[in-house]
Amino acid sequence: MTIHAGVYGATGYTGLELIRLLERHPDVEIAFATSESSAGQSLRQSWPLAPDLTLVASADAPLDAVQTVFLCLPHTKSAPIAAKALALGVRVVDLSADLRLDDPAVFEKWYKVTHPAPELLPVPYGLPELGRDALHGAQAIANPGCYATATLLGTAPLARCGLLAQGAPVIVDAKSGVSGAGRTPKLGNLFAEVHGNFSPYNIGRAHRHIPEIEQVLAAQGQSGYGPLVFSPHLLPTDRGIIATIYAQVTDAGAVRSAFESIFAGEPLVSVLPPGELAMLRHVVNTPYAALSITPVSDTMVIVVSALDNLLKGAASQAVQNFNLMWDLPETAGLLPL
Repeated sequence: MTIHAGVYGATGYTGLELIRLLERHPDVEIAFATSESSAGQSLRQSWPLAPDLTLVASADAPLDAVQTVFLCLPHTKSAPIAAKALALGVRVVDLSADLRLDDPAVFEKWYKVTHPAPELLPVPYGLPELGRDALHGAQAIANPGCYATATLLGTAPLARCGLLAQGAPVIVDAKSGVSGAGRTPKLGNLFAEVHGNFSPYNIGRAHRHIPEIEQVLAAQGQSGYGPLVFSPHLLPTDRGIIATIYAQVTDAGAVRSAFESIFAGEPLVSVLPPGELAMLRHVVNTPYAALSITPVSDTMVIVVSALDNLLKGAASQAVQNFNLMWDLPETAGLLPL
């Protein structure tokens, strides 16, 4: 079976990674790729190793030529295209924030704009290790954010197993490479600004991934633990995310078995053995996530979650979701990478 796919936003970092993965996928043929700024040019002008695809503007993309579209677009830009595609029977994997939150009022609160297509909500959330059953045969999937993926892999097992201490905050100290900010030039992302520097931003309760993380944590079945404190930082590296999670728990001795049970047999998530700490070198340029667990006391643990923000945090997870959507082998096009 060959599935024809279209990629919107193909010249961003995530779009380029997605094209690279889809090119090697045994069941995919790329029918079109879009770019508003580079329409009419070859994709090779953005990435020399890319296929020689002529980029088109979104408005000119032939939706009738595909069975699936991947939307690598800014928030508010994806949902209208998703609605149009779904109306034509085209399946959607959305890598923006538009379909991640179930409640359009929550979206409006955090993104300061009215949701562009609230009738589409809710959509299955595409973190396979925490909700694979909802993804099989789905018409649309909301691909998680990169920070959210790292944080949820490191916290959801605690909530699912009822291990989080009542009233205690969950503190996430997260760090991302510069590619997480996208390809559009910004002063704070220039080499001279980032090199030799290490800076926090949107710390505490300000980052837009917070409601996404809390929505999924709430679905794990435990309530009553304290607020999520999320503090992201910009690393002077090109890619990779590492989240160091400090959690007060009811029984630190039960944490490892909880993680090992939930992620047993997962092809793309590894729980590292005792004494080994997750780091970027475990995961950068791969579709894997690595988790390490360090007990601090009987009632506190530190979980470290590491992944590549452009792959498991975006493009390779989108392909993983696509595979589940079409009932293909889950790691098709991803292993070996």
